[in-house]
Amino acid sequence: MRTDDSPAPDPVTAAVPTATPATVAVTGVTGYVGGRLVPELLEAGYTVRALTRNPDRLAGRRWADDVEAVRADVSDLDATRQALDGVDVAYYLVHSLGTGRTFEVRDRRNALTFARAAREAGVGRIVYLGGLYPDVPEGELSPHLSSRKEVEEILLASGVPTTVLRAAVILGSGSASFEMMRYLTERLPAMTTPRWVDNRIQPIAIRDVLRYLVGAAAMPADVSRGFDIGGPEIVTYREMMQRYAEVAGLPRRLIVGVPVLTPRLSSHWVGVVTPVPSGIARPLVESLQHEVVCLEDDIRQYVPDPPHGRLDVTRALELALTRIHDGEVTTRWTSASVPGAPSDPLPTDPDWAGGSLYVDERSTVVEAPSEVLWQVIEEIGGQDGWYSWSLAWRMRGLLDRIVGGPGLRRGRRDEHRLRVDDALDFWRVEALEPGRRLLLRAEMRLPGLAWLELRVDESAAEMTDEDTTGPAPEEADGPHRTYFAQRALFYPHGLLGQAYWWSVAPFHGIVFGGMQRNVARAAEQRAAKQRDADAGA
Repeated sequence: MRTDDSPAPDPVTAAVPTATPATVAVTGVTGYVGGRLVPELLEAGYTVRALTRNPDRLAGRRWADDVEAVRADVSDLDATRQALDGVDVAYYLVHSLGTGRTFEVRDRRNALTFARAAREAGVGRIVYLGGLYPDVPEGELSPHLSSRKEVEEILLASGVPTTVLRAAVILGSGSASFEMMRYLTERLPAMTTPRWVDNRIQPIAIRDVLRYLVGAAAMPADVSRGFDIGGPEIVTYREMMQRYAEVAGLPRRLIVGVPVLTPRLSSHWVGVVTPVPSGIARPLVESLQHEVVCLEDDIRQYVPDPPHGRLDVTRALELALTRIHDGEVTTRWTSASVPGAPSDPLPTDPDWAGGSLYVDERSTVVEAPSEVLWQVIEEIGGQDGWYSWSLAWRMRGLLDRIVGGPGLRRGRRDEHRLRVDDALDFWRVEALEPGRRLLLRAEMRLPGLAWLELRVDESAAEMTDEDTTGPAPEEADGPHRTYFAQRALFYPHGLLGQAYWWSVAPFHGIVFGGMQRNVARAAEQRAAKQRDADAGA
């Protein structure tokens, strides 16, 4: 599988071990870069072992059946050491985001654990993708760049030959840096911006990042150092936005830099204007306060440029925009969970011994085939909305953005298809049984844990008169009638969680009831159009 954002075939990616393919382990496989790196390594001939805390999150990815999925958390020494046993090259693509300073402690602890596990497991090389940072005095780097530098130093001191690739702004469909710049440019024909818009940066296309990552696996054993990687151009952020406007067919933007916007204010401003939450925008903004330009270009000695050369800014933007317009974005920044969002799985015990579990359950019979109903369900969110009181959804999304959550602006990776772990506005796909069941976990800011489950069943045997809002169950055995069940579940945290549930419960009939009625109506209308089209044909 290859995308426009992926490396083109060249001698570097083809340089693979001969008799026995080398085994490479990849962490961060559900993230933006890791999810794109895995298929490139497979195409280059490597045997790939995917390290993930939850292997179920790999379901739906085209390469899931081609890798060895191993359950391991990089904070767990024993599990990581066991997962790295027999590995020739280990990719460390784990980063923490968010505000506060706890991320530094977490990143330091995880890097130390991974370094020790790799050494004790006999790994031949570590490859790490870090951040490009300027040569400035100690203490002047932003907290996130300082943490990236510390992780780099820990891995280089591990005793395992290590390749560190330092990148600044990565341009590719779905990257956080690209999405931030894209929405700022598209939504604001005129804007006041922080002074950092005139700092020099050296962006790099995701295609070239992946090519360097794949090439780093075959470096000589005596090479253990960091490399600056960047594209062929040095530009300012202002110039990059103007280039995007030109590529997107927009008028030239009026950009006025002002000195009063601090990184904190800037990140909140970005969080309001773009889909990128302030918690993720802040480290991006902080890193842009520095001029991030490659101080050396030594990587080309080991991973030569492809015949067509590295992509310049304009071409990288064109390719990214093409992928978005074609609906072929393989990974997005939303692949990573929102900092602070709940990750607990849906409780399977119906009695929920752990405490109160509130449920709003509804069902109906839809006059449409199950495959048509499923099409409508799988297309919810994003541009199509949530098929109910749109003002209530928008207000809930706005309140979530104000308190630092993702809100509704994350949208979807694909307008028609979902897969496990996809972000869907302020939900995330936790489980997916195509044609039958969709389970969404809330990542909005809540005093508790919440899920929304949608189920499709051609059999109406489980329905009762009390829980059916459509035709009677005995009438639902025709070939074009489908049972549609919907559950909203909430596990409150403390008294505040209890108060939250009971304060919003009166609106469930409008929000969830309206959602079920309108989804059913949309499926019935789509089925009717298909019948008319078939009759005409």
